[in-house]
Amino acid sequence: MAVKLLLEGLGLGFLLYLICAIGIRRGAVGMVHLYSEAVQKRTVELGLTSSGKIRKRGLVFKGLCVPGYLIYVLVCVYVINGARGFIQGFCHMFVILSIMNLIDRFLIDGYWVGHTKAWDIPGTEDLKPYISSSDKKRKWIMGTAGMAVISAALSGIMCLIIR
Repeated sequence: MAVKLLLEGLGLGFLLYLICAIGIRRGAVGMVHLYSEAVQKRTVELGLTSSGKIRKRGLVFKGLCVPGYLIYVLVCVYVINGARGFIQGFCHMFVILSIMNLIDRFLIDGYWVGHTKAWDIPGTEDLKPYISSSDKKRKWIMGTAGMAVISAALSGIMCLIIR
């Protein structure tokens, strides 16, 4: 089961990577909704995008990706793994989501955004690092606590549905 959960977590991390790669395929401005307010404001000032486009891309990202990730986790845990009960569902979801969180923190934020030029937006270099140390702390705390809360909520809902 541990190997299966690891593979499912890696699969979810790969989906996150794929979404990011598609989002920046024409330049990092495509995912500027994930950047700080200062970077977003500068891209608008430089004429690289508009506030409306940033808002729209952010809504599309949240509206498609978040439900997609949740459906992926629910299918893995309850359909593929056959989890039953709150604790089993919670643990499975928490492991899968935590693996994705680690991939996001280390590989995507830490390496890809932090050490490559793929996420650079011309004219905003003075606003680097794009992910500040306070952003990193917040992401670690919210990512870890958030994954636990999401896992608990989904597991609770599934306990009500699957009786």
